[in-house]
Amino acid sequence: MGKGRAFDEIWGHGGPDAPRPDFAELSRWMAETPHAELNRRQQAAEATFRQLGITFAVYGESEASERIIPFDIVPRIFLHDEWQRLSEGLVQRVEAINAFLQDIYGERRILKEGVLPPELVLLNPQFRPEVAGIRPPHDVWAHICGIDLVRTGPDEFFVLEDNARTPSGVSYMLENREAMIRLCPELFRSFRVAAVDSYSDMLRETMRSVAPERSGTTPVCVVLTPGHFNSAYYEHSFLADTMGVELVEAADLLVDDDIVYMQTIAGRVRVDVIYRRIDDDFLDPLVFRPDSMLGVPGIMSAYRAGNVALINAPGNGIADDKAIYSYMPEIVKFYSGAEAKLPNVETWRCREPQALKYVLDHLDEVVVKLVDGSGGYGMLVGPTASKAEIEAFRAALIAEPHRYIAQPTLALSTVPTLTESGLAPRHVDFRPFVLTGSDGVRVVPGGLTRVALKEGSLVVNSSQGGGTKDSFVLLPKGQSQQQTQVQS
Repeated sequence: MGKGRAFDEIWGHGGPDAPRPDFAELSRWMAETPHAELNRRQQAAEATFRQLGITFAVYGESEASERIIPFDIVPRIFLHDEWQRLSEGLVQRVEAINAFLQDIYGERRILKEGVLPPELVLLNPQFRPEVAGIRPPHDVWAHICGIDLVRTGPDEFFVLEDNARTPSGVSYMLENREAMIRLCPELFRSFRVAAVDSYSDMLRETMRSVAPERSGTTPVCVVLTPGHFNSAYYEHSFLADTMGVELVEAADLLVDDDIVYMQTIAGRVRVDVIYRRIDDDFLDPLVFRPDSMLGVPGIMSAYRAGNVALINAPGNGIADDKAIYSYMPEIVKFYSGAEAKLPNVETWRCREPQALKYVLDHLDEVVVKLVDGSGGYGMLVGPTASKAEIEAFRAALIAEPHRYIAQPTLALSTVPTLTESGLAPRHVDFRPFVLTGSDGVRVVPGGLTRVALKEGSLVVNSSQGGGTKDSFVLLPKGQSQQQTQVQS
């Protein structure tokens, strides 16, 4: 794993002249569509994104702080059988994440039986003792998960990390598909692609399914945003709009007698479900950070009383922690009784002396990450790092080893990508979205493919210069076309 030339998902190891058999038609389309025409379509998509305001903020930069994420016109394609195997593994993993969260904030069987070191959970900054003893409506904690996957070969998929707090990127999945249908309709005649445009309906139904029970009423759902300065504000407003629910800020909500109300010009409206895009720290100044101006005083009291569902549940950050991630195979087996269908990437826990010694001896070969890091920050990619960067990480590891994990540098799969000089392979990862409601777990048939636009780069994060692609999931033969109608 991680050695030799990267596997290309379209071209395999044979290059453009010998594509994988299932993708000969896509390879022919790439070859026969002039570079100038591909470029024109790509620029048209990006112009639309800019016009719609599909941007993200880059914190700490004074210039160009609002950017679009670059879009690539060549889609990534998952065969139906591949997708079936991935979906089974994703459902198993998300069910285990929910069981784990229910357990550690309840009976803590997994700690009592010695599967995890108790201090790894109980002393973890992402563990929220304020949540202990709370049972969320319908016992669902991780309603929306983004499970980051990487691929190293035809049948080799690995989970890179779990996102169970506020996984972002679904608006790009949806807008990328809109752009592809408009600009490359011929691909949807050549390939039978599963639709993703029902995501907003699926999310709304998931939210309604976990509402506290109130007889005779349709649950009132809202999206709670920190405001338009947030890097993902476009997504917050997009999802509220497409679901047909209100987008609210803290000032629009109040808690009275452990019930959450939305203040409207017609008076108070009781709120049943809040899809909150605010971190735990800022959610309720009476429970977490008292200086928070983004949260709603008393919202945790309403939650504890069972009068409102919070999506995702407070306390979920412990499931995102990369040290906890390293135990996910054991966690999956503990709660499901079966081996994990989706394996982890090999991981060294630097808190363990032997692992730390290995990592310090191989810093120029491995990827080092903060256990609570995200967005590509606080990370060392050994093979491409300078000597100064390596030595800085060496000092940080020796000082605070418990804050880091390390992984091998994988040969991530590539997908042909439009560059200035033509089509060339670029490394990709993948974030599928998994929804859990009271009626079970569903995997959205698509996801966010992120692509490292710089030649040889393995860093796909948008904040680090990465872009996105549409992700086609092919329907099985004989199943009726589900894709949004494409005009000839």
